[in-house]
Amino acid sequence: MAYSSFEMTTAGELRRNALGVPAITFFVISAAAPLTAVAGGAPIGMLLGDGAGLAGTYFLVMMAVLLFSVGYTAMARNIHNSGAFYAFNVQGLGGLVGGGIAIVALLAYNTMQAGIYGMFGAATSAWLASAFGVVVPWWVCAFTGMAVIGVLGYRNVDLSAKVLGLLVAGEFLVVLILDVAIVRKGGVTGLSAAPFAPSLIFSGSPVIASLFAFASYIGFEATSIYSEEARDPKRTIPRATYLSVLLIGAFYTFTVWCMANGDGVSRVAETLKGLGDPTRFLFLLSDRYVGGALTSAMSLLFLSSLFAALLAFHNAVARYFFALGRERLLPGSLGNTHDRHQSPHLGSVLQSVVAFALVGAFVVAGEDPVLVLFSWLTNLGALGVTAMMAVTSLTVMAFFRRHRSLEASILRTKICPALSCVVMTVITVQAVRQFGILTGASSTMAVILPSTLAAAMAIGVLIAARLKRVAPHFYAELGSHRD
Repeated sequence: MAYSSFEMTTAGELRRNALGVPAITFFVISAAAPLTAVAGGAPIGMLLGDGAGLAGTYFLVMMAVLLFSVGYTAMARNIHNSGAFYAFNVQGLGGLVGGGIAIVALLAYNTMQAGIYGMFGAATSAWLASAFGVVVPWWVCAFTGMAVIGVLGYRNVDLSAKVLGLLVAGEFLVVLILDVAIVRKGGVTGLSAAPFAPSLIFSGSPVIASLFAFASYIGFEATSIYSEEARDPKRTIPRATYLSVLLIGAFYTFTVWCMANGDGVSRVAETLKGLGDPTRFLFLLSDRYVGGALTSAMSLLFLSSLFAALLAFHNAVARYFFALGRERLLPGSLGNTHDRHQSPHLGSVLQSVVAFALVGAFVVAGEDPVLVLFSWLTNLGALGVTAMMAVTSLTVMAFFRRHRSLEASILRTKICPALSCVVMTVITVQAVRQFGILTGASSTMAVILPSTLAAAMAIGVLIAARLKRVAPHFYAELGSHRD
């Protein structure tokens, strides 16, 4: 059966025992880009969603992700494969479904990263103009960052982990300084728990609010992506998963609550409507409660937050390419690792090429880096991840039904995965229905963009079916457990 320790003779091997719980947690948090989420996503979520009730929405979404994590970590204790969602689905629902999920994952994470390059390029260009009076086109900034990330991704994973650790620590620090200042001064009219009241959480457009909140958690699959490089993965991966979700969720919930109180729970929605650019909101609060020095630091760390997210997604996609090459769903050469760094270096190079092509297409078309490149592609990536989580919840139940001896808890193997499947399916359906509002895309593009995920699934199924026909010995070992 596929659940084995089979080793393919031509496959390379990732660096073993390289990452502990803190390092893997940093990869996950970096992909979530906490400063970017609260500075960019949260104000728009409040504006288009449920206003001050977004803090409560973040808390509910955290509980939903934790619900998914129960079954996910139960399976992660038994499957160590850098293909993560792909490998899980092979083991639970079979090679054809797993092949489809593999291509959906590649589409989701590549588009997510390419979209973030748009925001990174635009924000870096604006910062250079403001700080030094230097005018640099956004795409020059984006491609420069792409080159640096390509070098870091090519080398061993330790270097990326150290860089991310420093950047993430800085993000948390500057935002928490602002949070503490708002709490100490009691906000505008005194601290209020109203943002957690159902009347506010379900006001306005709660569906839009929940979709923005959920997008802030994208990237936590990285815990399993690094399972082959983790120390004692049976313990490291579950711990890193729960720790990252709790840290991110608590940080988002507390910070958005502080933001609402900082401007006034009853008027924050009107304030955001009056801003030409809602992403200025957090920086305006920083000026009001702390001062220009923190705002300047926050502006610089906003760039580093985007860079950290780009690096985290680059590493994740490189490992997906590696896993799929090793198992022959993609060219086998991708399944080799660097002789010295033991990194998926060819996957890293290919990811850089894909990012260059995607971003370059929007540059040639003359599209806006934020309103089009960032908005379209990051939301497409987030939609892909929610869809994969819905399917993976089914996978958990199927896997443990076939391997009853691996886990005795019905809560972990049936109840939580079933509830998670319902929640993730609802989120996915609503995201498709509201995709035009989420992205600002035309009605035509609002249909075309989500449809690419269905096309990716079909392509992946066809690739897996071909492998089954021409190389059944490789097909039989798809998604193998690798220890």
